[in-house]
Amino acid sequence: MAKTRRKHLMISAVAERFEIHPQTLRLYEREGLLRPTRSAGNTRLYDEESLDRLETILALTRDMGVNLAGVEVILELRDQIAALRRRVEDLEKTVREEGEGSVRVRRAFALVRVKGGPLVKR
Repeated sequence: MAKTRRKHLMISAVAERFEIHPQTLRLYEREGLLRPTRSAGNTRLYDEESLDRLETILALTRDMGVNLAGVEVILELRDQIAALRRRVEDLEKTVREEGEGSVRVRRAFALVRVKGGPLVKR
């Protein structure tokens, strides 16, 4: 399988595209809000994911008046939600694959305590 190259933009192109000063991008990096990759020559390179994150940061700060501390909290919560969604999807996939028609719950995971002994029909 061929490795696909992702498109990256340098800091000057990103600053121009979003109409912000390059120093603002450096500030966002120092604050931990953006994590651009680096070239061999140590140039900041922004991929599509970084640009999406920057759009979110700018929407929060410009349009909603959120300060950088608030942006940090919001982005962290957003990342946690995304990670939890992935876990739920993985768990649903596992249940579908293992269940295939009948769902069996092991005693250790039962919501109701299951005592040993014969089953009694009523």
